[in-house]
Amino acid sequence: MKRNGFTLIELLVVVAIIGIIAAIALPIYSSYVVRGKLAEAPGNLGTFRVQMEQYYEDNRAYGTAGGACGATLPTGKYFTYSCTVGSTTDSYTATAKSNAGTGLGNSGDYTYTVDNNNSQATTMFAGSSVSYSCWITKSGDSC
Repeated sequence: MKRNGFTLIELLVVVAIIGIIAAIALPIYSSYVVRGKLAEAPGNLGTFRVQMEQYYEDNRAYGTAGGACGATLPTGKYFTYSCTVGSTTDSYTATAKSNAGTGLGNSGDYTYTVDNNNSQATTMFAGSSVSYSCWITKSGDSC
């Protein structure tokens, strides 16, 4: 008498294969999700830099010396933005720090900056201090 269906061994082999595929695919997928979230900071900082240059053209200053920048700071889901004017009104530094609870680790685990000379920098990446003179968005990148 012939029975239809699968044996327990066949089912276990299929479950094992699915498990192996998932173990390989999940970290790769997670990496792509993080890279997608990181794109927010360079995009917003680039736009903010343009707004700061427009503000400078209109006011001949980036803001109050030692204080806040003149242009409105960007808002984002994954990053918090700040900006300070230098000791004179002709320089500034804008910073984007990752927010906690957004899939990017702890607060500030990813930190990007830009200044009035368009000097871009990454100072924290995946929770480690780094010193890159560009904005990196994935491990292994370099300037």
